[in-house]
Amino acid sequence: MQKSFLIVLAVAIIGALAIFQIAPDLNGAIAFFTGAIIASVIFSLQSKTPASTTNSNEPYSGPTMTLYVGNLPYRVHEGEVKALFGEFGPVNSVRLVRDRKTGRRKGFGFIEMSEAGAKKAMTKLNEFDFQERTLKVREAKSQDSDKSDNA
Repeated sequence: MQKSFLIVLAVAIIGALAIFQIAPDLNGAIAFFTGAIIASVIFSLQSKTPASTTNSNEPYSGPTMTLYVGNLPYRVHEGEVKALFGEFGPVNSVRLVRDRKTGRRKGFGFIEMSEAGAKKAMTKLNEFDFQERTLKVREAKSQDSDKSDNA
């Protein structure tokens, strides 16, 4: 939301300068508002077109990878984590682990997402500050490999 406002504001200012160059006798405020209206219309039309599969509600069907994410804030919601990791690729699921007795979150979870997106997310989000916590992002170990390691 904030990013879109800044984009519209920047385009409005550029539009106002362009309009002011075309019609220098036009008032600066009128040129700015005209630029803002044009920018808003362009931005709203652009945001209605389907840009990528990242925002799609359909699960990603290509190669996937599950990531372990540690040191999550205890009050974080699945949607916030999905939005954060969704910047790097399609996210199929977010599972934040809870304590069985208290129901409180334990501060870690698992994200299943596209393999390419997961690799990008690992490099960009490991040691990333998120809501005043430094995230630890790794590829999740499968439970099968844990059992064979302990045997």
